[in-house]
Formats: sequence, structure tokens, C-alpha cells
Amino acid sequence: MTGNAYQQSTDRFAGMLMRQAAWPAAIVLAANMLAPLAARARGAFETLPAAVALSLAAVSAVAVLALSALLAFDALLFRLMASHDDMSSAGAAVDDMLARMRLKLLPPSPRSLDERMAGTRRLLTSQRIALGLFVAMLLAAGFWAPR
Repeated sequence: MTGNAYQQSTDRFAGMLMRQAAWPAAIVLAANMLAPLAARARGAFETLPAAVALSLAAVSAVAVLALSALLAFDALLFRLMASHDDMSSAGAAVDDMLARMRLKLLPPSPRSLDERMAGTRRLLTSQRIALGLFVAMLLAAGFWAPR
């Protein structure tokens, strides 16, 4: 895939990644602002199971935010790739930049676009799992809070 089709595909994927990085982070930030107020009003910090659930929710919130930041970084890398005319020069440019930033070693040959997208989709899956854990722990804390 070269030229315009490659650039459009890569740019669309980058846009999707930005959206997928933004909305879970927004949900976590909003819930983290409101959840402690609601938990304190209901006395959730007074029971051990609810306090443990809230602590696990906080840990998973950090994971969601970290994974969202990684997805946003990957989206920017895909935007950089979309600015090149072909996959080989785009992959080489991204690999060179990651090597100069000392984030990854320079590979002997650039990875394909499909391999890069597959790695990013694994990050997306991890983010979804962390978001699910966050929501589950918030609901568990509400369930275990005294009435």
C-alpha cells in the first residue's frame, strides 16, 4: 500500500486512536472527582471491602490514564507515518525517532503497518481491561458501602 490510500488508512487509524485515548481518560477523571465525595457521604471508607475496592479503582484509574497516554503517543506516531508517501520510509522514520529517543532499539528492518497496528490494538485491549476493572471496583465499592 503506497501513496494516498496508505496515508488515508494510517491517518484514520491515528484519529481513531486519539478518540480511544480521550474518552476513557475523561470518564476516569470525572469519576475520580466524584467518587470520593459519594463514597465519603455513604461511609465507604469505614468498611474494609469498600476501601479495598476504592483502592483497586484508584490503581486501575492510573493504569487507564497511563495507557491512554501511550495510545495518544502511538496516534502521533501514526500521524507521522501518514505524512510519508510510503510505508517503508514512514516505518524507518518512526523507528529512527524511537531509537533517538532511546525508547526502542533500531530494528534491522522496519516493521510493517499491520504489525504496528496489531501492537497498538494490544494496548487498546489492555486499556479496555483496566477501564472495566475501574468500573467494576467503583460498583463494588458502592455495593459494599454501608447504607
